[in-house]
Amino acid sequence: MARASTAPHPETWLEVRPAGLYCIPGDFYVDPARPVERAVVTHGHADHARPNNAAVLATPETLAIMRSRYREAAGGTLEPLAYGEGREVNGVKVAFAPAGHVLGSAQAVLEYRGSRIVISGDYKRREDPTCTAFEPVPCDVFVTEATFGLPVFRHPPTDGEIAKLLESRRLFPERTHVVGAYALGKAQRVIALLRRAGYERPIWIHGALQQLCDLYRDHGVELGELRPATAAEKREMAGEIVLAPPSAIADRWARRLSDPVTCMASGWMRVRQRAKQRGVELPLIVSDHADWDELIQTLDDVGAPEVWVTHGSEEALVHTAGQRGFRARALSLIGRGEEEQETGAAAKPEPGAEPELPVERKP
Repeated sequence: MARASTAPHPETWLEVRPAGLYCIPGDFYVDPARPVERAVVTHGHADHARPNNAAVLATPETLAIMRSRYREAAGGTLEPLAYGEGREVNGVKVAFAPAGHVLGSAQAVLEYRGSRIVISGDYKRREDPTCTAFEPVPCDVFVTEATFGLPVFRHPPTDGEIAKLLESRRLFPERTHVVGAYALGKAQRVIALLRRAGYERPIWIHGALQQLCDLYRDHGVELGELRPATAAEKREMAGEIVLAPPSAIADRWARRLSDPVTCMASGWMRVRQRAKQRGVELPLIVSDHADWDELIQTLDDVGAPEVWVTHGSEEALVHTAGQRGFRARALSLIGRGEEEQETGAAAKPEPGAEPELPVERKP
């Protein structure tokens, strides 16, 4: 996309501040790392959707997730904006395009005086039955994540990883297969992929996953029969598939299952040492982020002459983007973490878990 000669350069109206990526004329932050007066939020994971902002603009699904997670701390004013709609905020047009990451995930499309910036949030390019697929949006600057921004990260076909799980269950019919899966997005995707593969038995879930599974169902995502694993007898679990937060598969909760086969669904399972450290017997490389090839393909699909890289392996992607003719630089945003570390996404934060931080105000 060619920026008009009179349009301002994106660096003059979008900048990195301590609270995050700040749109100067719009006076709002995108995915701020701490509470601010106005936040544009790309999706519901806690490293992007923080509580206690004075006003939040997000897709209806993301707002539902934030309400589920944070209750009254979801934000002072919650403003829904569906894909393809536009909203003017202090002279900046804001729109959302699908990111394909989790339910309601979006790219933030910002337009100001003939200049357009697209902020990807987190995204993936693989087909996912639980959310709307990523859509490339032409722009002047593409702000991309780089969670798996190294050539070693080339994810295998997802259906093949689900087939590995089902084959293991066939080989060990007396053992419970417990799959560690992040509560928002990954758990629901694994369930939907199992259903697509023809698995019709009840799927047992840890209590921490129930609320978000219910939310997905409320938004039309079919998950089949789910049963609570917490109160089940060990003999009931023999031969069954259980989903739980990653932290639960390594603690005593999992030991109450029937000779469990410990599995983990994550793009990080490509790194054998990570699987070994977590005691994972059956690693499943199922990622909700673009892999190396998909990151590069996305740069080509979007076609922005300038690329800003936000978090992950920034240097490698910046270097390769430059070799391919893009003007690229790293933003080095703080406050982004691995989603798998957040195991209580469905629950209301415990008292004191979310420190009260001062609202970031315009200087």
